[in-house]
Amino acid sequence: MTAAEVALAIDWAAAEGWNPGLSDADLFHRADPEGFFVALEAGEPVGAVSLVRPTADFAFLGLYMVRPDRRGQGIGSRLWNAALEARAARTVGLDGVVERQADYRRSGFALVHRNIRYSGIASVLDGPVAGVRTVEPGDMAALDRIDTACFGAARPAFLRSWLTAPGHVALLSEGEDGQPTGFGVLRPCRTGFKIAPLFAETPEAAGRLLAALVAKAGIGEVVMIDLPEPNVAARALAEAAGLSPVFETARMYRGPAPALPLDWIFGLTSFELG
Repeated sequence: MTAAEVALAIDWAAAEGWNPGLSDADLFHRADPEGFFVALEAGEPVGAVSLVRPTADFAFLGLYMVRPDRRGQGIGSRLWNAALEARAARTVGLDGVVERQADYRRSGFALVHRNIRYSGIASVLDGPVAGVRTVEPGDMAALDRIDTACFGAARPAFLRSWLTAPGHVALLSEGEDGQPTGFGVLRPCRTGFKIAPLFAETPEAAGRLLAALVAKAGIGEVVMIDLPEPNVAARALAEAAGLSPVFETARMYRGPAPALPLDWIFGLTSFELG
């Protein structure tokens, strides 16, 4: 896909109700320009899929769509197979809609847990937000460590782009020793904001970050956060902020699944890139 075709796929995603971020097209394409595939009929795009590979052994699949007027013609399956063949990796992850789980299992993917999207008009959580500050360049080594643990592979270039994208607000929490204990990003979307990601070593650090990020969004704004269902503390924080479950996906992997610290993951980065 060209950069313009990635932007078109993002528009398709918006039409499907996925509510992409305002900077997603550029950020996604820059993450791996060879990782986006388009199906063409008479030169016109009719389907899309991404298979972004931050390392040779690890890839994440997303943006899997066929134009509504061309569904049921086998376009999606051919596109799917072509992408998986072209971007082979030892481990491939995805966040799929629940009703497609059987299809993904037939391609060798196995369910590891559910993710839940919480959404609503968030309230500022009670309590101080001391120990939270803006991310600075000197923090990147520590944030790379946290992101690698929570994603399952190193992606330093993508992380830097994500933290500094136009409109994104990146904050970190500090421990008593001044070292980062987590970070989060407020990501402006077509509707409201997503807190994506929110990674923290403790629920207390996550709560301080969530409170600060919600405050940055502003009063009356819609806020969304996608979190792993097994993280009970993450669900409690979202509900305490006035958010409610609205949608879920299936986190699945083909090949060895990374051993993610789910108790650190209070908000995913994106359903499309993991």
